[in-house]
Amino acid sequence: MGTPTLQSTDRWPAAVAAISRLEIVPSLLRIVCQTTGMGFSAVARVTAGTWTACAVQDNIGFGLKAGGQLEIETTLCREVRAARTPIVIDHASLDPLYRNHHTPRLYGIESYISVPIVLPDGEYFGNLCAIDPHPAKVSDGRIIGMFTGFAELIAVQLASERASERQRRALEDERAEGELREQFIAILGHDLRGPLNGIAAGAEYLQLPTAGLGSLSWSKKCNRPRASASVSHWKKLSRRCAGVFTTPDCRKRPKRLRNHFWGRTPE
Repeated sequence: MGTPTLQSTDRWPAAVAAISRLEIVPSLLRIVCQTTGMGFSAVARVTAGTWTACAVQDNIGFGLKAGGQLEIETTLCREVRAARTPIVIDHASLDPLYRNHHTPRLYGIESYISVPIVLPDGEYFGNLCAIDPHPAKVSDGRIIGMFTGFAELIAVQLASERASERQRRALEDERAEGELREQFIAILGHDLRGPLNGIAAGAEYLQLPTAGLGSLSWSKKCNRPRASASVSHWKKLSRRCAGVFTTPDCRKRPKRLRNHFWGRTPE
């Protein structure tokens, strides 16, 4: 067989990782080889410009591992992707359509089958394919049906895996947001208590007999209990609104807190 044209193995790590998390895939690839008698099977991520092996069963020393890439122009999977229909070849050198095709000649293959893997939302993920240097009866309807069923199963499980991954990331983001919110609340309480207690202490000083009547009038508007209460209100508000006043109730709170602290709105 021809030597595969290998490229970088790290261009599509997400696709390779996603398929590697599907525990059923290695078993499916083994069943494909056992049922058809073919020596190499793979799940490939196929785009308009790349072909990447995501999982491989190699019994013939083809030399391609998961993460390895082929030049997309050298494969038949590009044609499968374009038509979204399987390509099946029992005996390439005798096939009137593919006996002069560059792919069988380049890789030294006689039998070939590739079916599309299309996710439930219509996204084209790639191909389930198998090759061998010897002829094989893969055009049998039962073989094509098996490949099609396996491709559909992979697509459904892959979509489920993606949904689970999105949920996991959402939970991680929510947990991180909660930690930041608690840090913000702690800092808010610490930063407000100092200045407000200072103001309250100053107000108490202004209530001394030596203070003027004007100062006494101002000091009655600000006292330590109100300072502490306002901090508590702000902390509760922060927990509800996460620091952003987005609801009508949250937008009203600052005025209520200001009135509570000063006794009335300052003129």
